[in-house]
Amino acid sequence: MTAVVPSQKILRCWLLPALLLALCSVPLQPAHGQPVTQQAQKSAPHSIPADAAAAPRLRRPDEARLRELRSQRDFRYVEVKSEQGDLSAFFAPFWRWLADILDTPAGNFTWKYGFYAVLVAALVFAVLKIMQVDLTRAFGRAPRQAPLSFDTETEDLHALDLDKLLAQAETEHSYRLAVRLGYLQVLRQLSDKSLIRWQPDKTNHDYLYELPAGPLPEAFRELTRQFEYVWYGEQDDLTADDYERVRATRQAFQRRLTSSRQAA
Repeated sequence: MTAVVPSQKILRCWLLPALLLALCSVPLQPAHGQPVTQQAQKSAPHSIPADAAAAPRLRRPDEARLRELRSQRDFRYVEVKSEQGDLSAFFAPFWRWLADILDTPAGNFTWKYGFYAVLVAALVFAVLKIMQVDLTRAFGRAPRQAPLSFDTETEDLHALDLDKLLAQAETEHSYRLAVRLGYLQVLRQLSDKSLIRWQPDKTNHDYLYELPAGPLPEAFRELTRQFEYVWYGEQDDLTADDYERVRATRQAFQRRLTSSRQAA
């Protein structure tokens, strides 16, 4: 059996640890080529040094100076309430509701084209009025007849054949015109009996104050009230029964006028 040389034995015992130590001392390279130590340094968070400065000292204004500033008018801020605040608050829900509707596609369409429709309708109406087109026929309403073919303010009331005109108006069922002609007939009778002084520029109440005391003023007041309601109120839809009541009042006044004149 061959004996092992001591020097070879020592070399064999120290060779393996030396190789392992050499391998561990070589630095490892990451996948992208940077050393592990540099990558670790970059990824490590920076430490924030503690603030060694002293806390700031808060300054408070002088109380006397504050009271002085508060007493000055320039530093008095008062919120003035709007006079229309209550009214705006009342209509606010309506405006919100309208805004919600107009925000929809249907509301936007209606607002856009509805505005143009109203504008066109107003323009057409203005043109028809300028052309003096009778719009009542379009709605099935009979056109208003001319009230009189004469002007009582410029013509002589006594020169008119009121009896004939009144009979014609009653035959044609022009009851509003008949009420006016009957009232003019009463005025002419009062003038003929010198109870009033007829003038074109006088009012019906002027004639009322000219009547002498007695039952005539009250009866004439009622007759005048009926005439003004029918004529100036433009009661074109007066029925035959309505006209009959007005005519009965007029005829009763005329009979009273005749009887009072005969008694005098």
